[in-house]
Formats: sequence, C-alpha cells, structure tokens
Amino acid sequence: MGGRMIGFIVWAIVGCILIGIGVCAYFSKKAVAFWANMKAFPVRDIKGYNHALGKLFIFYGMLFVVLGIPLLSAQNTPYILLSVFGVMIETIVFMVIYSLFIEKKYKKQ
Repeated sequence: MGGRMIGFIVWAIVGCILIGIGVCAYFSKKAVAFWANMKAFPVRDIKGYNHALGKLFIFYGMLFVVLGIPLLSAQNTPYILLSVFGVMIETIVFMVIYSLFIEKKYKKQ
C-alpha cells in the first residue's frame, strides 16, 4: 500500500471522527458547544440547536473526506494544495454559518 493511500485513509478517519461528533451532537440532550473549551451559550431550543449543529458537523466531515480525494492522485503537489486550501475555506465558511445563522437563531435573548 502506497503512501498516498495511507495518507488518504488517515484523512478519511479524521473525517469520520468529525461525522461521529456530528452524530453525537445531533442526539445530545444538553446543548453542545461549538467552540473548543467554551461552554454553550443559553439556548432557547436545545433539540433544534443540537440538530442544526449535528448536521453542520456531519456535512463538514463528509466534505472533509471529499476534499481528501485529490491525495490519491499520482501527482501530489498541486492536488495537496487543493485539499489544504479547500479545508481552510471550508472551515471558515462553517464558522461563519455557525456564527451568523445557528447562533443567532437559537441564542436566548
């Protein structure tokens, strides 16, 4: 098994972990925090908030795995950049989605 395949497998495992976090968040009874090392803000609808956050993480993990597919190509250098920059952009977009839509919709006023 080549190094490219091992790299993609590790990449896919990380994506599956993100999907697992999303599934756990989706079924959680307590409000799940989005940001690391911070408690969740007071939430109006815990079930709706956790479902939205769970879907966000599941989609993030799936897109993460898809962005790793270029790692399987024979010419790694230009395609690795596609994967790395794709994940950077994906992460920023998902933080913006969380801040502008999910947090504003479910935060207690």
